[in-house]
Amino acid sequence: MATRDALLMAEEQNLDLVEIAPNARPPVCRIMDFGKYRYEQQKREKEAKKKQKIVSIKEVKFRPGIEDHDFETKLKGALKFVEEGSKVKATIMFRGREMSHPELGKEILDRVAEKLGGLVSIEREARMEGRNMFMILAPKQKTSKKKVKQEESNHAED
Repeated sequence: MATRDALLMAEEQNLDLVEIAPNARPPVCRIMDFGKYRYEQQKREKEAKKKQKIVSIKEVKFRPGIEDHDFETKLKGALKFVEEGSKVKATIMFRGREMSHPELGKEILDRVAEKLGGLVSIEREARMEGRNMFMILAPKQKTSKKKVKQEESNHAED
């Protein structure tokens, strides 16, 4: 159909002539209420956005010579982040001579992973990057309370 005829048809119906496939030969058009179409499309996009889960990465910084109490305090912070559903980036910052003993940092990161063991899975193993060593921990999928109680009762029977 000629473009002029299609435009006249659309005007008679008080609708818009919308080009659907401009690269096709001949171009494909549709007669529709474009405002209503855009509104419905925005509603669908907003609904899809609501269902989206945004995962953030929270960072907890340690030093190689960290004392036990400081370690426990920072570990509680990491635990809080995991319970919120965030990933945790545990970072060891080295300065000066500490760089010659990366195994101390590795031990601390291993302790963090061990203490949070049941709640997290290691997404990225500990590795050095410049003066920092880091490891990324992701929260495990939440299990239902019934399932946890069943597992506890199974362990109690053994």
